[in-house]
Amino acid sequence: MSSAIMRAARTLIVDDEKPARERLRRLLARDNRVELTASCAGGADALDALRAAAQAGAPVQLMFLDVQMPELDGFGVLSALVRERPPIAMPEVVFVTAYDEYALQAFEAHAAAYLLKPFSDEKFQATLDHTLRHVRAGHAEAVMSQLEALLGISARKPAVQSPARMAPHQPLDRIVVRGSDRVRLLPVEQVGWIEADGMYVKLHTRDGATHLHRALLGALEATLDPRRFVRLHRSAIVNIDLVVELRQELHGDYVAVLRDGTAIRVGRRFRARLQARLGYQI
Repeated sequence: MSSAIMRAARTLIVDDEKPARERLRRLLARDNRVELTASCAGGADALDALRAAAQAGAPVQLMFLDVQMPELDGFGVLSALVRERPPIAMPEVVFVTAYDEYALQAFEAHAAAYLLKPFSDEKFQATLDHTLRHVRAGHAEAVMSQLEALLGISARKPAVQSPARMAPHQPLDRIVVRGSDRVRLLPVEQVGWIEADGMYVKLHTRDGATHLHRALLGALEATLDPRRFVRLHRSAIVNIDLVVELRQELHGDYVAVLRDGTAIRVGRRFRARLQARLGYQI
């Protein structure tokens, strides 16, 4: 079948920067092989758009996904998506990222397409051509399996069970921490706070130990119980049970103090989330 009579690939743009969204929109408008279904400024909006498209019987086939976004980053979107129940057909993903070469090598090793900001029109076109070939060949599920491996997520297909008993988002109760000669199952209630560290996170436990775990902070956040863990900063999640004090600084920002004296700045973008969890206006 020639490309001229193929259906246009339903496409979603996800980027928190308006100029970036507009540029992608302009570039996509030049190509009749794609149909832009929505343009989203954040991860939560993207999940809503993906669900709406699936419910309408026209699932998104191609997604241009920014990696670094506040609230819910690109990997957080994918982590939530692979756990979605009922499952949503997986789109082909093009990461749009300003990550360094090490991160790009990780994406490349798992067959994920990417655009490194800033990118040229020619680079965009080559990436689109490549990705549309995967869309036409139906490779999205295979790519998603590789992404699951990168994220440390088990297979999407759940054991057969009654829909009434199926939990849409079952939070983790243990985190698998791999060492050089052993694998440790760390109960999440032992985690005091979590710190971003590039392609990894540092798990700071109640007993003062620190464990390195391969995951992006946003991806891990999507797996945790929101009743217990709250994102306070772009680079930090805390166990709310361990917060003993909120200290206001001279310029108006807040610092959360944990039982062991650790002080973590509350980012302005995340203050509303903390207020909602506490039921108190700060």
